Amino acid sequence: MQDFRSQICVFLDSALTEDLRHAGRNTTGLYSDPSACAIWHRRLYQAGWIAPAWPKAWGGAGWNEQQRAIFDAECIERDAPLLINAGIRSIGPLLIEMGAPLQRQRYLPPILSGDELWCQGFSEPGAGSDLTAISSQGRVEGNQLILNGQKIWTTAAHLAQFMFALFRTDPQSRGGVGLTFVLLDMSTPGVSVRPIFDLRGEHEFNQVFFDEVVVNIDNCVGAINEGWRVAKRLMTLARANNSPASHTRRILRQLRQTLPHNISSTLRIRLAEIEIELEAFSALEQASAGADAAAMRASLLKIRGSELKQKACELALDVADAASEAQFSMLVRQYLGSRAASIYSGTNEIQRNLVARALVR
Repeated sequence: MQDFRSQICVFLDSALTEDLRHAGRNTTGLYSDPSACAIWHRRLYQAGWIAPAWPKAWGGAGWNEQQRAIFDAECIERDAPLLINAGIRSIGPLLIEMGAPLQRQRYLPPILSGDELWCQGFSEPGAGSDLTAISSQGRVEGNQLILNGQKIWTTAAHLAQFMFALFRTDPQSRGGVGLTFVLLDMSTPGVSVRPIFDLRGEHEFNQVFFDEVVVNIDNCVGAINEGWRVAKRLMTLARANNSPASHTRRILRQLRQTLPHNISSTLRIRLAEIEIELEAFSALEQASAGADAAAMRASLLKIRGSELKQKACELALDVADAASEAQFSMLVRQYLGSRAASIYSGTNEIQRNLVARALVR
């Protein structure tokens, strides 16, 4: 693995220019400055490394867990930007597993190149953690779906060209029955996006409205009314890596840069505890790759990763006395941004219920 690490380091030292590192250092939310993301995505794509976990047959790097961990660690050490990655992380792997051949042919190449960004249209005002309460409607007319309704908390919808979403196509159905998984172009007439500003005063989330939006049925993944099975698989893919150990490592690296010499023993103990927990979590990530209980594993990783990230952000604020005004402002925004980590992709309370159900079967 030493040769692999050396190859990674040589590339990163060349490709990560100071403007990209600056964007990475100043990231407090789910992704870095979009212009920096676009540049960094393109450079990784040109190197063949934009999709480390994708199989080589589909344009990915095909790296194993150890290689991906090395790559993440070296990126963190150099303050690489955090990418807008719903395409790489979620819908791309789903299409590889469950998409139709024409869907893979159409969507996978521009996901890899970064020419097309994606967002996720799941949560609604009345359907957040209880996702099966979705009420947005998809009316079947011939070979088309007519979409009406609203999605909320949609990350990067103002930047994305495409959305994957759930709509209720059987108006008489309840729960997970009667839902359909749809791919749609955000420029389609009838789609409108309105910003939501978060606790940091920043714009990452959105409301998205659908007014008689026409989508071809060929853009459904899986059959009509059977989208819940597809969505559950996508959520398993997303939950397993939406709060990875690398996020907390990035926070701890920034923390060490502002750590005062006279930090109290109590705070030093807290820092040591988080570092120990982080090593255990990182080992869990690697050990659980390819495990049979995929859904339960994803829920466990989501719970542990999001709560560990929040603990690191809380500690960073508690030891921020030596930070400059600009650094303190960033730490506050980082802390506020971390509060959502235990909510998105299903609240941690919901994840614990899923784990409990899997254990008692």
